[in-house]
Amino acid sequence: METYSKIKIYYFTGTGNSQTVARWVEKVATEKKMDCGIINIADIESFPVENPEPGALLIFVSPVHGFNYPPVMLQFLSHFPKGKNKVILMNTRAGMLIGKWVTPGLSGIAFYLSAFILKSKGYSIQGMLPVDLPSNWMSLHPGLNKPTVLFLHEKMKAKVAAIAGKVLDGKKSFTALREIVQDLAVSPISLLYYLIGRFVLAKTFYASAACNNCGACIKKCPVKAIIWVDEKPFWKLTCESCMRCMSNCPHKAIETAHGFIILVAVLFHLGILGLLNAFGADFITSLNPLFYELIIQSVLFLGLLAICYRAMHLLKRFRWFEKMLVYTSLTHYRFWGNRYRSLGVGGKGKAVSF
Repeated sequence: METYSKIKIYYFTGTGNSQTVARWVEKVATEKKMDCGIINIADIESFPVENPEPGALLIFVSPVHGFNYPPVMLQFLSHFPKGKNKVILMNTRAGMLIGKWVTPGLSGIAFYLSAFILKSKGYSIQGMLPVDLPSNWMSLHPGLNKPTVLFLHEKMKAKVAAIAGKVLDGKKSFTALREIVQDLAVSPISLLYYLIGRFVLAKTFYASAACNNCGACIKKCPVKAIIWVDEKPFWKLTCESCMRCMSNCPHKAIETAHGFIILVAVLFHLGILGLLNAFGADFITSLNPLFYELIIQSVLFLGLLAICYRAMHLLKRFRWFEKMLVYTSLTHYRFWGNRYRSLGVGGKGKAVSF
């Protein structure tokens, strides 16, 4: 059983969950008198990445987006230099709470795809470890309340400390394999999210009239996906939907446009699909129904969404339109809109900085 003197942790984070896990592992390593370094991959400005020190244990920590590692982490892994180091893969996924039972999230293909990439570069996978920290995807479900957030952090902190103690001592741990059946079952969703879903979510964020143009969202975006357009924040298709902007806006001005996306979907089905069905879609469908329904319709929908999003951005200057946009955004309402930031290793109530 191999022991390690040096640990290198690479992480990507939105609202802090992955950074919190990295800090928890660092704390265990420090207690074991190990040399531990942490790198936020969003701070790396160019490739190739510096070669890891031979013999160091490498740990990669990332959230799960659409049952996969987000594109920014997959791109980082694909550019990572070849090596022979031992590797631990960890993820943070959507933990919820029913009573005192933590409902586990789903890792999907996150571990299997990243393990394949790293194995092809010569690395040896020693562990796949999921961590169920609070879900932060407010665009899709209500934000969790503070007692739930605290409970999940306390529960997962103890779990990570126990598992980290084992893997840092050289033991293997593949707890993720217990869920391989359900993870593979959702793998088609992973592909659809990567090809389509993430672009749709990227065009649902907007800054309401509460925005004072402080620029915090633009400065803190880990993938530089927010820019100034007409002196207001504007989300590009490269947005990872990591929720950092929404959860850290000092004025809670960033919302998800639920009513807007429903309107675009209605326009698409009644307008564009109606025209297609009237002018030859049956012929295309007869040749290749999957190509028509998945590729052609997706491209057309994303095109319509991009045009409508630009129009929405322009129309927000009118007070009546901005109010209508806000009142049809679920994130605007108290029952839905609890913003989320991960808690630091210092204990209850102390937000981690990132």
